[in-house]
Amino acid sequence: MAAGGAPIRVPVAVACRVLGLSTQGYYKWLTNPVSQRDWDDAHLINAALEVHGDDPGYGYRFIADELAEQGIVASENRVWRLCSMQQIFSLHSKKRGRNRKAGPPVHDDLVERDFTAGSPNAKWLTDITEHPTGEGKLYLCAIKDLYSGRIVGYSIDSRMKASLAVAALRNAIALRSPAGTIIHSDRGSQFRSKKFIRTIKNNQLAGSMGRVGACGDNAAMESFFSLLQKNVLDTQRWETRDELRLAIVTWVETKYNRRRRQRGLGKLTPVEFETIYAAANAA
Repeated sequence: MAAGGAPIRVPVAVACRVLGLSTQGYYKWLTNPVSQRDWDDAHLINAALEVHGDDPGYGYRFIADELAEQGIVASENRVWRLCSMQQIFSLHSKKRGRNRKAGPPVHDDLVERDFTAGSPNAKWLTDITEHPTGEGKLYLCAIKDLYSGRIVGYSIDSRMKASLAVAALRNAIALRSPAGTIIHSDRGSQFRSKKFIRTIKNNQLAGSMGRVGACGDNAAMESFFSLLQKNVLDTQRWETRDELRLAIVTWVETKYNRRRRQRGLGKLTPVEFETIYAAANAA
């Protein structure tokens, strides 16, 4: 209203009185419309949104940690203030009722409860489980090949972040060198994160997601976690994360993959079943 090029110019004093502003404040803003603090806050908000977009499970503390790793200097209190102002909250921190909605799928359901595969690396399942220790929770993300039931990749961490799922997928890719493999998951925020989706696309894999509230869509993965629960997690109280981490790795590598016989595989172990397939395919 008070701008020099306005068609009908209103005196500054009148405009400020109508808007409830001081003329001194108006002229100060006119001289320096955006303060350096506001400019820095805007950049920090953009960086926080980028971090949160990669993993919606991040709260302000994790966002502050990620910003520090990127070389952005900001106190945790400042990150909290800006995240609160912009409504950037962790997906897990929100209180939800019984009718809570799952996140939108980022992939179609390519498995449709068909937990069979005709060859290795055709279909993989992935999910995350957790267990308490004396030091806090420990999270495991595992990837299972539906052909043999073998655990082909996994990652263990003290935080349930998108990087947990990405590390498990990269571990499986490094060991198996898949091509066109379907990787099926639920709609957890870790599997909907930009980092996980980017890893799928960069390695020419095909993402797949189950439906809302359909636990049967990932039943084959749940069966593995049930065995892990009975054979490792619930066998004792775990005082440290390292102690439980070692027990999980030992059981997966020496017992589940190599010694546990499965009736669905003709009473062979996953490793034996894949060895026979490789020999028959070579012949």
